Amino acid sequence: MADSTPLLSDSDKPAEPKRLPRSLDETIERCIGGFGWFQIFQAILVSFAWVFDTQQAFISVFTDAQPTWHCTDESVCNSFSHICQLPKSAWSWDWPAHTSIISEWGHECSTSFITGLPASSFFMGCLFGGLALATLADSTLGRKNMLLFSCLMMSSSSFFTVFSPNIWIYSVLRFINGFGRATVGTCALVLSTELVGKRWRGQAGVIGFFCFTLGFISLPVMAYVNRDSSWRTLYLWISVPTILYCILVHFLVHESPRWLFVKGRKEEAVTTLKSMAQTASALTMSFSNVLIEQESGNDNVDIYSSIKLMLNKRWAARRLAVVMSAGFGIRMVYYGMPICH
Repeated sequence: MADSTPLLSDSDKPAEPKRLPRSLDETIERCIGGFGWFQIFQAILVSFAWVFDTQQAFISVFTDAQPTWHCTDESVCNSFSHICQLPKSAWSWDWPAHTSIISEWGHECSTSFITGLPASSFFMGCLFGGLALATLADSTLGRKNMLLFSCLMMSSSSFFTVFSPNIWIYSVLRFINGFGRATVGTCALVLSTELVGKRWRGQAGVIGFFCFTLGFISLPVMAYVNRDSSWRTLYLWISVPTILYCILVHFLVHESPRWLFVKGRKEEAVTTLKSMAQTASALTMSFSNVLIEQESGNDNVDIYSSIKLMLNKRWAARRLAVVMSAGFGIRMVYYGMPICH
């Protein structure tokens, strides 16, 4: 009967070589882990930029509001119903005049173009900022520096808004504010997700939306606390914490190692990975041959590459047209203008 004993025992079989990571994402995850406490802290700190971004976007609801008023001379008010038809001595604001730019600068009878100029300037700044700064996070500045630059521009313009002497300077500063905050959300989302493993990127991305909600809720609270104060005080309340946040980002947040590798800055990427490594073995491992399949094709990103790519794809251009037309319709409805004649 034939001997069924194998020629080689399990102990004599040659050991299979340990599989190295085959992609850049797997390499980074092998070094720093999937979603450790340090990565959670980084993701939360980066995503907190959404709080200040939301406050900047909605602050005009309180600072640019039309204040309520009341009559002081009933005999005159009985003849006229509109505030612009009444003499100044016949009416008064319900709140101090400095609570809104409308009452402080006397624009209660100005046209909708004047009173809506600051809000329109802000969103025009968002539009131009999105076009001009869209690819800087991929090409030259990186995720961290782009987030830091956007938050600094947003906070500094908000701080100087406190010293606005009129609605024209105020509108210019609101434009700069919108220009700077245009990329805060995308930079925070990308950086927070690239600092964790692929499996946990969805969870890390959700943190930003929680922070967005936190900013949306906190702004009315701050406005209520400062309801008798000047509208300038509210800008101080949201600009000074943003400046302090920028300092924390500069010292505590790491640049995306994935972006560093893609841009060829491997030494900086290795240093970042070692500082984020969770185990001693990860600290001592060799990084010389760790990348099996270097990702390529991202080195030729210029400031208008995304626009070129979008225009080359017909479906993207059609979708953009639909979104822009829908946004225009919403804008018309918001200001009470008819969409169709």
